Amino acid sequence: MGKTKEYSNGEVTIVWKPDACIHSAICVKGLGDVFQPKEKPWIKIDAASTEALVKQVKACPSGALSYYMNGEDNEASESLDTKVEVMENGPLLVYGTLKVTHNNGRKETKNRTTAFCRCGASQNKPYCDGAHVDKNFIG
Repeated sequence: MGKTKEYSNGEVTIVWKPDACIHSAICVKGLGDVFQPKEKPWIKIDAASTEALVKQVKACPSGALSYYMNGEDNEASESLDTKVEVMENGPLLVYGTLKVTHNNGRKETKNRTTAFCRCGASQNKPYCDGAHVDKNFIG
């Protein structure tokens, strides 16, 4: 399953799965005071409000960043309106709650933001794994 790291401000905990990160830099562009990849620790959780943190984590296209509210039942899933965005030279981002059926029949529900591969080079199809960067994908 890979390693995970957690960062908490006492109210919310951000969970980071480094192996899932596609390095889209959406987190850095959105909250540069919080997400500082050249620093250790790279997430400065006290640099923004809980509301801002949650909003930014929800925009993570790979699911590498997630969160849970401390002291709440974290099994409840939030249903979001669906929105699709084509990233320049990158993945297809689908925001919202999706029911994905894989080619082998396996089904899963994805919440928040899901990044689908457009370049064909991902080793985690149908999801983006950042391979478009190495392949210099244009599209």
